[in-house]
Amino acid sequence: MKIGIIGGGIGGLMGALYLSKQGHDVTIIEKENRLGGRMNFVERDGFKIDEGPTIVLLPEMFQELLAEAGIPKEKYELLLCDPLYTIRFNDGKVYTKYPDNKRQIEEVANVFPGQEEGFRRFMEEGRTRFAIGKSAFLEHSFVDKKTFFTPGNVKNLLALKPQLSIKQLMARYFTDERLQLAYTLQSLYIGGDPYSAPGMYSLVSFSEHEHGVHYLKGGYASIVPLLEEKLLTLSNVTVRKGQKVKQILLGNGKATGVELESGREDFDAVVYNGDFPTVSRLLPERKKKKFVPSSACVLLYFGLNQVYDEVNVHQFFIGNDYAKHMKDVFTDKQKPEDPAFYTFHPSKIDDSLAPEGKGVLYTLIPVPAGSDVDWANEKEWIDGVVVRMEELSFPGLKDAIEWMEVRTPTDAETFGLFRGGSFGIGPTLLQSGVFRPQVKPFDVKGLYAVGASVHPGGGIPIVMQGAKLLAEQIERDSLSERRGS
Repeated sequence: MKIGIIGGGIGGLMGALYLSKQGHDVTIIEKENRLGGRMNFVERDGFKIDEGPTIVLLPEMFQELLAEAGIPKEKYELLLCDPLYTIRFNDGKVYTKYPDNKRQIEEVANVFPGQEEGFRRFMEEGRTRFAIGKSAFLEHSFVDKKTFFTPGNVKNLLALKPQLSIKQLMARYFTDERLQLAYTLQSLYIGGDPYSAPGMYSLVSFSEHEHGVHYLKGGYASIVPLLEEKLLTLSNVTVRKGQKVKQILLGNGKATGVELESGREDFDAVVYNGDFPTVSRLLPERKKKKFVPSSACVLLYFGLNQVYDEVNVHQFFIGNDYAKHMKDVFTDKQKPEDPAFYTFHPSKIDDSLAPEGKGVLYTLIPVPAGSDVDWANEKEWIDGVVVRMEELSFPGLKDAIEWMEVRTPTDAETFGLFRGGSFGIGPTLLQSGVFRPQVKPFDVKGLYAVGASVHPGGGIPIVMQGAKLLAEQIERDSLSERRGS
């Protein structure tokens, strides 16, 4: 088959590698002059720092999927973050997460005495839920909805506690609100509200302890050149950059190709690897479906004249009213006045990112998607976050800054992210599992999708798994068509 992939994000690149192994002729058409989508570097004056994802979760899945695509683990280096990260609460309490249970139970006993048994139960029950979730949901697509609604699947789904929010589920393990917060904030990794996202997303915080939080040496985006290098060695893969698709062409209930500014190009199948809700721009005659966006981010990138060796690579800072911050982001759609934020300082463990003796720093502030905030005029608000960073963990920060760049939801929407959300569509109950767009999202032959807004969801290893599901679906459809003919 001749397959066209619109977009060279991680889903598109991995999908192309899997499909090429199946013998298909694949063409990637990317609107930018580079590949990788949100996986990119901010580079300036000899400094570089990840623009998008920073935390490597599910390392075994990550490595297995890359190996299946032809990228052996000898090609890159994963470093375990130990400690995993630190959470700094507004009352001065500091809670550190570790990659082994013994130290974690000691930390719980020291910081939140009396909560140790709850942590043990959280991990024990999490192992059971993770095994169910991985085999029953992560590794399967639900193009045919009937395959989901079986007694076995419904039983598995209920075991993941979707009827509870993550907050409600964590309240069954921990009585201290701060510890509940420490095991619910991870829903923000995929743009979900910790107070309402379904309990099954508690598997993210479980996985941090069970599988570790890792860092990819050289930055997460350094995986993109490895994928591109592999693709360019394949005779049945073509990569075209700087070309924008104007429309997906349909005929007789089938995808037949794409229309570029240079003209029409025919394909036997078309894969959309943009943020899925935006596919409607390329299918003008189809009725638009309503989606709820994930949260958005204001991102700050710094080049520093020093490295802060005494801080952890990853840190979370909680404001005076975290619940109000989440309400501002997910309900009221307004700028949070006292936001929690996350910092990433990889120079502590990687000296390749900046000139000698210097470092890079990244700050992420959760904000609403699709709001009316004029981010171009929020310099004072951003400066306030920098002041708090200096006061709480980075002494002398303002004097250490050689340069700073800012990305806002406005920039994200311009790039092509749905309503400026940073993580695809939001992980609500009715946008998860069988209810999320699938790799074959429409009743149209030969039209497919992959990416963070498509099942199984967001996060780099999960999007990679989605690319594998995509290739499996195309192979099934191709086989079925050959048998039919």
